[in-house]
Amino acid sequence: MSSELSATLNPKEWWEQFPPGLQLIAKGRLFASTGAGAVLYLSPLLFNELGFSASQIGTGITIAAIAGTISRLITGFFLDKGIRCNNPIKLAALFAICADLLLFNSYEFKQYLLGQILLGAAAGIYWPSIELAVPIYCEKYPSSKGFALVRTADALGITLGAVLGTLWSSIGILRSIYLLDIFCMIMLFKICTYKTLNKNPKDLRLRESNSKIKANNIYQKNYKNILISLWPILMISLFSTSIFALLQSGLPLELVKGSEFRPSLSQSNSGFILSFQLALILIFQWPIGNWLSKKDIKFGLKLSLVFLGIGCLLLSLSSRISHGIYLIILSLILIAIGLTSFLPVSTESIIQIAPKEKRGLAMSMFSQCFGISSVIAPITAGNILDSQGNGFILWLYLSIISFCMIPLTNKIRLNRS
Repeated sequence: MSSELSATLNPKEWWEQFPPGLQLIAKGRLFASTGAGAVLYLSPLLFNELGFSASQIGTGITIAAIAGTISRLITGFFLDKGIRCNNPIKLAALFAICADLLLFNSYEFKQYLLGQILLGAAAGIYWPSIELAVPIYCEKYPSSKGFALVRTADALGITLGAVLGTLWSSIGILRSIYLLDIFCMIMLFKICTYKTLNKNPKDLRLRESNSKIKANNIYQKNYKNILISLWPILMISLFSTSIFALLQSGLPLELVKGSEFRPSLSQSNSGFILSFQLALILIFQWPIGNWLSKKDIKFGLKLSLVFLGIGCLLLSLSSRISHGIYLIILSLILIAIGLTSFLPVSTESIIQIAPKEKRGLAMSMFSQCFGISSVIAPITAGNILDSQGNGFILWLYLSIISFCMIPLTNKIRLNRS
């Protein structure tokens, strides 16, 4: 235990425990998440400033999610055919750069929608590829800890991006978030050209031996069986990823709108609140992810749902009191714990459930939850905020759903082989 603590306190030794390929994947995700943290969390504030309604902003995010849904399925198909993970990642970077250039010059709704479509397509290509790269380049290192590492890189990047975007918002250059994302995408593209990621790991194509393929051929070709085995974790993921979507769209708008009892916040103060929440995810991600990698997956999912449920309940109540900002801060702490519990555990469960030859499809189904929730959640939140003036009903329903999801964890069946 003392040696493990010593290694944890030594950043160099802690970093060198990971395989070289996994280190590069983590660096790539750090850059990608930095750009995404600025664009995803601050874009609603930018276009709200231009006079776009909450429904229009939600529609743009929904259109992006639909584009991501299509590109995820196509990407999953090609990943199962044996395409290298770094090739679609480079393609995603190019799509994102095109989207950033368009959004940087967008002042009308049509331009905004087109930019969102390209951005959504980039995300759909990126996520199943970057997630599937983790167990490939973990080599003999436990993939559960590998996912804890890359989720920490995601959290660090998103926090940096959101903080930079907030600072630029305070000095009136918020549109620069798209220039930041372009730089990050160039760095991601460069990392994907490194020789370490272009070698042939033994498990690169995720193929089993011929005898195992023949023995499990019927199961592997039956996509319905895969969907049936994945449905409990997919339902939980669909709900949890909706929380992510609402933190990017619904919560920023609710903070600047305020409520009948709770005063509204300025854009800069709203940005600082969101940066605080992202910083919490960064702080919690590695210790919680590493701790849960030694626990049963079902335990991690239950823990996540409990904290998300309580956090959403407090967010709901915050709109009913004058000093609701304190409840918001407390709720964001609880939601951060819930999300950092969910992310590495849910991804590892996909790896453990799906057969190797169909992990590309399984990962695309999993990342599809981000797309589907991004279709439903933002436009629903936008309509509720426009009609109700606050998010009391929205967060209350989410709290109830979270607690109702807990028994679903018992239906998850893992295939550790």
